[in-house]
Amino acid sequence: MAKSSSFFCSACGASFSKWSGRCEGCGEWNTITEDKGLSSGGPAKKSLGMRRGRTIPLTDLATEETPPPRSHSGVGELDRVLGGGLVAASAILVGGDPGIGKSTLLLQAAARFAEAGVKTVYVSGEEASAQVRMRAQRLGLAQAPVKLAAETNLRDILTTLEAERPQLAIIDSIQTMWADHVDSAPGSVSQVRAAAHELTTFAKSNGISIIMVGHVTKEGQIAGPRVVEHMVDTVLYFEGERGHQFRILRAVKNRFGPADEIGVFEMTGAGLSEVINPSALFLSERGQPSPGSVVFAGIEGTRPVLVELQALVAPSPHSQPRRAVVGWDSSRLAMILAVLEARCGIPFAGLDVYLNVAGGMKISEPAADLAVAAALLSAREDTPLPADTAIFGEISLSGALRPAPQTENRLKEAQKLGFTSAIAPGGGKSVSVKGLSQRKVSDLTGFVGEFFGAG
Repeated sequence: MAKSSSFFCSACGASFSKWSGRCEGCGEWNTITEDKGLSSGGPAKKSLGMRRGRTIPLTDLATEETPPPRSHSGVGELDRVLGGGLVAASAILVGGDPGIGKSTLLLQAAARFAEAGVKTVYVSGEEASAQVRMRAQRLGLAQAPVKLAAETNLRDILTTLEAERPQLAIIDSIQTMWADHVDSAPGSVSQVRAAAHELTTFAKSNGISIIMVGHVTKEGQIAGPRVVEHMVDTVLYFEGERGHQFRILRAVKNRFGPADEIGVFEMTGAGLSEVINPSALFLSERGQPSPGSVVFAGIEGTRPVLVELQALVAPSPHSQPRRAVVGWDSSRLAMILAVLEARCGIPFAGLDVYLNVAGGMKISEPAADLAVAAALLSAREDTPLPADTAIFGEISLSGALRPAPQTENRLKEAQKLGFTSAIAPGGGKSVSVKGLSQRKVSDLTGFVGEFFGAG
């Protein structure tokens, strides 16, 4: 078959099936040219073909646009993690372990948003409406103006949302939703991907904020395809240990605010309550100074947080000593042990090493290196460090100490909680805080020699 061609007028844009000297639309002469289309030369069914699309308006980087409007829930910790409030037409994914309190948190958030004037719909796919009402009564939220539904059919849910036109819709959970155009069981990869895509597209096109709950796997990742995290605007993880009363809401992705921001909640009989000063909570159970106990001045997002690091070093009865870590990176611990042995001559061979971040907190920033090394040396030498001292700093493989970012915020938080001294790396910008003395250390060898009489 001959290749089909189309022609268009460069003056008025009218299209024709064949060439002619005069445009029948505008009457101009010699303005009709052949349109080669968008085809890249591949098969018609596998390429874009000849048909053109619409021209997209382009702007420059200097274009000024007003920030997106935000709705405040009144829950300061939640608004902080969201970047200052809920952005209209945004898609949010909340993940967490089963039973950690995701449904409790979102039901409380739905009630607070509704009371603040945000029209809210709560769709439960895992619990019946009666179960959600019982939880609301237990939390004292039965009178909140939240619309409730128990449904898993995605088509029915989107139809209802389109008719109700809420400002916020909560889907609990994305694994229970099923789309009738996908031939697979609910919770499968195809269903989760399709449901997340439809909900995200619906949120953008209708100006509705949607919060989706996602289950997590044994590895702690949100179940289903990782592409779900790329579809949404914000990904929040709800963390916590069952043996501890507090929970941490952490932003790992946020297109409308800072990532790695945290909000701290305390689980009580009346639901989740905000923790305004998390450092005081994490240090509340700290007793008298003991070997292996060190306070680390850390930064979580934009918030300074002080936590206690606990280390235990004991002779190993086994040929292969144990290295157990809770709340920190085990590879990072192996690196610190290697630097202590190679640069400071302090061996840990034949010794079991246990490291714990008290309170169930999880730390990921490298600035905890010096605090970990201090805890290990304190436990190994059976020498406690002063109880009113906070420590932070990053250790390089050469044994040098690197300055940590936001030093001033760390020191101010330590001073606010009654600490009188801090051990920090030398170099970098000099920062002084009234009522807090600083001891600068340039390398790990000097730190070991000054505080433990070795090195």
